[in-house]
Amino acid sequence: MQLENPPTSASELTSLPAMSCMRFAKDLYDGRIEQICILSDLERMMSEVEELRQLHAASTTESEDTLSAKTKKERFDGQSWDSLKASPFYDVLREHKDVLPDEIPAELPQDKGIQHEIDLVLGTKYCVTRQWPLQRDQVKVIDDFFESRRQAGQKPQGGWRIVHAYNKLNDGTIPAQMPIPQKDAIIDSMAKSTTYSALDLRDGFYQILMRESDIPLTAVSTPSGMLWEWLVMPQGLKNAPATFNRCVTHLLRSVRDFAPSYFDDVFVHSRAVNGKTDVEVHKEHLRKLLGLMRKHKLYANLKKCIFGASEIPILGCLVGKNAVRPDPEKVRLISEWPTLSNVKELRQFLGLETYLCKYVENYLGKIRPLSQLLRRKLSGSGLLSVSRPSMQSSRV
Repeated sequence: MQLENPPTSASELTSLPAMSCMRFAKDLYDGRIEQICILSDLERMMSEVEELRQLHAASTTESEDTLSAKTKKERFDGQSWDSLKASPFYDVLREHKDVLPDEIPAELPQDKGIQHEIDLVLGTKYCVTRQWPLQRDQVKVIDDFFESRRQAGQKPQGGWRIVHAYNKLNDGTIPAQMPIPQKDAIIDSMAKSTTYSALDLRDGFYQILMRESDIPLTAVSTPSGMLWEWLVMPQGLKNAPATFNRCVTHLLRSVRDFAPSYFDDVFVHSRAVNGKTDVEVHKEHLRKLLGLMRKHKLYANLKKCIFGASEIPILGCLVGKNAVRPDPEKVRLISEWPTLSNVKELRQFLGLETYLCKYVENYLGKIRPLSQLLRRKLSGSGLLSVSRPSMQSSRV
């Protein structure tokens, strides 16, 4: 069909004779079609888009919206026993409220079968570091921490974290050969799950005993002049994270299929199976995990836990029943990162970007300019001159 004056209006186009898909494809392949015009009903399209948006909103749980819209601090502050009363998992959690305490019992933890050991390099003798001046508010926190057994097991939200500078001791310590859990393996194990929970283990280092012969090596002095030795594993020791990870992995090995752990984080995932709903299965999984934590005296921080969500944050990304996507908070931090001015900031920026590397096409090529800059031998303060275009090329 040939037309001297091709139609220009929608009514003229729709009045043309219809053509089958096979005829259209053949004519298009043979080159007999010169122009193609696509008509769309904008009003109908907008209506369909709105309908899809409403369907998506209806299928999205409140917890998923909260993860995207709220910061971690806002989410932690809003978590309480009262806020969990409407949750279908409330009864299971209340059965194990001793695992989610407001305060950890001020007592020496039980022997979990794994103690922290400090193996020194042969010939290491002197591992003492002198006390340096501290701010007045830090002095009070440190003295209170050691002089009050009740406070020794607590870390208030937003408060100080007691970490000792065991620099010389760490330099003389033989590194532990403990593999780090693989992030991708944890996420892949959650495929096809529909309900998720995330538990944050509380003060986990203080729940592991020191090997008796190594206790004198942990001695620290305080501003008040007292000398203290740690009976439990303190923060700041080399190999302490490896010991903690090994302990948690060992104690929770029987629930690893549905509750993998990554250091102080435990992720529970469930789906409907054998005629049971995903909620029923998830209750069983939570009950098994919490029962195991009760047996081994492991505690979780209620404010940092998420229960029965359709999506949870895992190591820089959000894992849910629909997909795995970057954590919006990490993306915001990267996009708003200020211009780099020194080596420390460059390392921090590159370290943050590794969380999202799998979502960025040609990631290694984009960060190559910054990686090459980091490899240079810098002298003095190591000031850098990183232009905004160079940073933008490395943005996620």
